[in-house]
Amino acid sequence: MSKQTTISASISLSGKGLHTGKQVTVTFLPAPAGHGIVFRRVDLPGTPTVKALGTNVFDTSRGTSIREGEAEVRTIEHLMAALAGLQIDNVLIDIDACETPILDGSSRLYVEALQKVNIVEQEAEREYFIVKEPVTFTHPEKQISITVTPADDFQAEVEVDYGTQVLASQHAEIKDIKKFVPELYNCRTFVFLHELLFLIQHGMAHGGDVDNAIVFVAQVPPPEVLDQLAAFFHKSDLKVTENGILNNVDLHHDNEPARHKLLDLVGDLYLLGRPLKGHVVASHPGHFGNTELVKMLLANNQ
Repeated sequence: MSKQTTISASISLSGKGLHTGKQVTVTFLPAPAGHGIVFRRVDLPGTPTVKALGTNVFDTSRGTSIREGEAEVRTIEHLMAALAGLQIDNVLIDIDACETPILDGSSRLYVEALQKVNIVEQEAEREYFIVKEPVTFTHPEKQISITVTPADDFQAEVEVDYGTQVLASQHAEIKDIKKFVPELYNCRTFVFLHELLFLIQHGMAHGGDVDNAIVFVAQVPPPEVLDQLAAFFHKSDLKVTENGILNNVDLHHDNEPARHKLLDLVGDLYLLGRPLKGHVVASHPGHFGNTELVKMLLANNQ
C-alpha cells in the first residue's frame, strides 16, 4: 500500500486562459488527507469551491470544464494531468478567473512548479479506483472507442488518425504513471491551421499563441493568411516547414500529438477522484469520450 500525498508549501503560476485570454493566477496549497483535488474561485463572492470530479463536468467542447453551483473552472486537463502524473492526491487550488492558464500548452510548467515545493507523504493510505470488469464507451459517429479493463496498476495507450498527410495514424502509451515525466509531461496541444482560423474568426483562442501550440498545416495557405496569423499573435516571419507545421515550435517527439492526447486522457481520468488501477485502450479519444468513460465508471461504482 502507498500513502496519500500533498505538497509541502504553496506555489503560484500565472498566465492567460486559452479561450478567454484573461490573465489568471493559480495557487496550489497543501491539503489534508482525504481532501482530494478542489478548486476555489477566490475572485467570486464567498470563494466557492468546485471538486475535481467527473460528476461536475459540464462542458468538453474545447477542453474539460467543471462546475458546482454558480462556480466553474474551465480547461483543467493539463493541470489535472500534472497532479495525476506526480501522484498528488490532495491539494487546494485557488484560482482568480474562470479558466486555468494555458502556459506552454502542456503540463510541463505545472509539473516543474509542483516539484519545486516537494511532494510529501501523509499518514492515510492511498485509495484507488479499481476496475473489476471491462467498461467501454463508444461513439461510432465520432469513431470513439475507449475501454478500461482490470489491471494491477495504471496503464494506457491511445491511437489517433487524422487522415491527413501531415498528421496521420499515431500511437502512444504509458506503462507506469511514474514515467509521466519525462514521457508525456511536456507534450503540447496541437491544432490544424483551419481550426485555428475558425477559432480566431469566432472570437475564441484569445490566449492562444504560436509558442503554446503545434499548428499543423494540411494545405499551405496564401501569404495573406500567414500575415493575418502573424498579426494576431504579434509575431513575424511565420511560415510552413517541410514537415507541415508552422515554424513556431520544434516537436519534442515524432508522435507528440498522440502523446498529448494521452496526457489529456491522464488528466481527465483523474476526475475519478482517485488514481485508477486499470488498463485503458483509447481510439480517437478526446475530452468528451474521456469524461463520459469517467462518468460510466463512477456510476458503476455506486
